[in-house]
Amino acid sequence: MTEQEKQERKAERRPTVIVDDLHIVYRVYGAASEHEKGNAASALMRIVRRQGRPQMTEVHAVKGVSFVAYHGDAIGVIGRNGSGKSTLLRAIAGLLPPHSGAVYTDGQPSLVGVNAALMRDLTGERNIVLGCYAMGLTQQQVKEKYDDIVDFSGIGKFINLPMRTYSSGMGARLRFAIASAKSHDVMLIDEALATGDREFKRKSQKRIKQMREEAGTVFLVAHNLDVIEETCNRVIWLHDGKIRMDGDPHTVIEAYNNA
Repeated sequence: MTEQEKQERKAERRPTVIVDDLHIVYRVYGAASEHEKGNAASALMRIVRRQGRPQMTEVHAVKGVSFVAYHGDAIGVIGRNGSGKSTLLRAIAGLLPPHSGAVYTDGQPSLVGVNAALMRDLTGERNIVLGCYAMGLTQQQVKEKYDDIVDFSGIGKFINLPMRTYSSGMGARLRFAIASAKSHDVMLIDEALATGDREFKRKSQKRIKQMREEAGTVFLVAHNLDVIEETCNRVIWLHDGKIRMDGDPHTVIEAYNNA
């Protein structure tokens, strides 16, 4: 396929996410200045002087990011720790307000992450029911999907135990199983596949491909680059809050590994 044909095909597809010159700045309280780090005497003097108000540092996490995602895309987002990957996903989900710029989405984004909220004191069974209701499924749909969610998560007999008894990997698998039980306009997956075993990763990749076909757009943040390359048709490489490269998975990942 020629480059012109690729551009014509892209023009025919429906945009689902438009990120326009996005800047995200957030504040960190309690950060010490350079000359006060590790200095107990300085901390004591601040207390004595009643300088109890914590210091505030601004972090410019995303810096002028712009791109368009299309219906049917599965976009991997890669980069070193602190490059802005999770911040970008949270901004697309509407959980972080832009400092400047804008995010436009066609439909409701859904963020799935290791820290996605499930109720620790409730059983896995109750979390499945409540999670499905929160996504707008009916009681009949919950009944129809329940066994598949349990089987997909691999939780087994632990499904009747409180979530606080689960390992981090079990919790992550259950979160993804619940979220992927419904088709989403835009699904954002932040390291939710990182703690699964080989079989769960295989099932997850198959599920993501199905979601691409049935729904809209999938964004995937994962440190496992093999998962990104096998699952996604496009990769965005973030470095220090900026897009360093945006293109096909093999080309971007090769450049990232050689950097």
